[in-house]
Amino acid sequence: MNPSTAFARVLVDELVRGGVTDAVLAPGSRSAPVALALTAAERDGRLRLHVRIDERTASFLALGLAKASGRPVPVLTTSGTATAHLHAAVLEAHESGVPLLALTADRPPELRATGANQTIEQAGLYGGAVRWAIDVGVPEPGREEAQNRYWRSVVAKALITATGGLSGDPGPVQLNLALREPLMPDDEPGELVGSWAGRPGGAPWTAARRSSAAAMGPLPDWHQRTLVVIGDGPAFWGRVAANTAAGNGWPVLAEPSSGAAGLRGGALLLGAPEWLAGHRPDRVVVVGRPTLSRPVSALLADPRVHVETVTTGPRWADAVRSSAEVGVGLLGGPGEGGTVEPGWSREWSAAADRVGAAVDAVLDSSPSLTAARVARDVVGVLPSGALLVLGSSTPVRDVDRLAVRRADLTVLANRGVAGIDGTISTAVGAALVHGGPSFALMGDLTFLHDLTGLLLGEGEREPDLTVVVPDNDGGGIFAQLEPGQDRYAADYRRVFGTPHGRDLVAVAQSLGWAASRVSAPEELSTALRLGGPRVVVVRTDQRAEAALAGELRAAAVAALKP
Repeated sequence: MNPSTAFARVLVDELVRGGVTDAVLAPGSRSAPVALALTAAERDGRLRLHVRIDERTASFLALGLAKASGRPVPVLTTSGTATAHLHAAVLEAHESGVPLLALTADRPPELRATGANQTIEQAGLYGGAVRWAIDVGVPEPGREEAQNRYWRSVVAKALITATGGLSGDPGPVQLNLALREPLMPDDEPGELVGSWAGRPGGAPWTAARRSSAAAMGPLPDWHQRTLVVIGDGPAFWGRVAANTAAGNGWPVLAEPSSGAAGLRGGALLLGAPEWLAGHRPDRVVVVGRPTLSRPVSALLADPRVHVETVTTGPRWADAVRSSAEVGVGLLGGPGEGGTVEPGWSREWSAAADRVGAAVDAVLDSSPSLTAARVARDVVGVLPSGALLVLGSSTPVRDVDRLAVRRADLTVLANRGVAGIDGTISTAVGAALVHGGPSFALMGDLTFLHDLTGLLLGEGEREPDLTVVVPDNDGGGIFAQLEPGQDRYAADYRRVFGTPHGRDLVAVAQSLGWAASRVSAPEELSTALRLGGPRVVVVRTDQRAEAALAGELRAAAVAALKP
């Protein structure tokens, strides 16, 4: 057996022994030994292999698989620019704490810096975005026993580092795999023969898992007017924080991808100045990474509010640099012994109910579907146990402001870097491991940005995924932000509105997905029951959606007046 083939089979064997159940491949030549080893492992029923022709699509597919399963997922590329296409997903995994393994095949050292075909400087390509990067070294003949121990050790370290088993800080890892020719096997496929098959003693590696609320530490039991803000993060910790808050009588504002079911319309509550003036918390406890709401950011920046951040690892978010204290379960601080106002939590709940009724009245007043109503209705009608993946830009914000929180749904979003790239692929990956009906809600530009995510090759599993696309023919979120103001109207369409003029139903059908256009609420409900793979398009208008957003804010403020 040639050294490259032996290395590839040991690598894959140790990945499987370490708990890997899914792997993603973007085809290439230099990566052939590992690709064939992954294929043999799938043939033997040891893992599931997913093949995509586009490296960026492959990487976000792996991200979705890892995000939904909580298990490390390797994505394999060939050398050269293929490795650069993983960078966006690596950055998202870095900020979101997702255990992604970038397996980047490379030329051996003697071909680097020589102008050799398809060769770039790959070692350390992702910089500080990975928890660990290693140039694994070229497999050599005659050193079987020593290299076997080394290879298995490297894989074990990569897995425990990616999952944060010791650090509590999961994230991406790069294994740069320098391979010499011959790259194709010269023996029976899938065999580990002779001393290459030797395994280190002991059981296969398994990650240390934190499995109880005690690992997080108690949120501080102080009796101030306390609000808990839960941002994007692992669902387990979101639920822990919400349960602790409920036990202390603290209201919770939770982002859709936090894993917690907080009050509805939190951003609208905080955007009502008069109501907030009478209900401003003395103290805000932040869990996870809040990214969606300007009113939340404004509250955290308010010098009258004492902000405390709870972290579950060595990194934490503090975007407005307002945290007075940071800890793994804060245990002491100012204000102890104070008395919480009677009915503090009930007042927040009652206000959220009034806001919900007010926005429902506005949304239901139109006989046709708007993007805002689609966001509310999709969350409302999904079956219990469903998966929902939210695209960045407007959809995730509409769900945050308008939808009823449901603890029986799994909601995911790429909020680490909050890019629109790779969203279809993330949703496909998550759907493939979810084990039930899956749905995604994303804007039209997000959809167009990752069209290759719809392309399922021969023999690839089809996801039970329905992608809902509010189509406002371009970058509709800008109509709701400063660029949408009238004084910028001359340049808005070209620079921000960016109309694409495409028929998204025809686009989806051309890539093999069932697709339809709906315009009424009952049509949307029917389409969501049909199962996937399917694309459902709802045509909307950028300027009308911006005006509707203003109406919804005004209705919320009016509902909270005494």
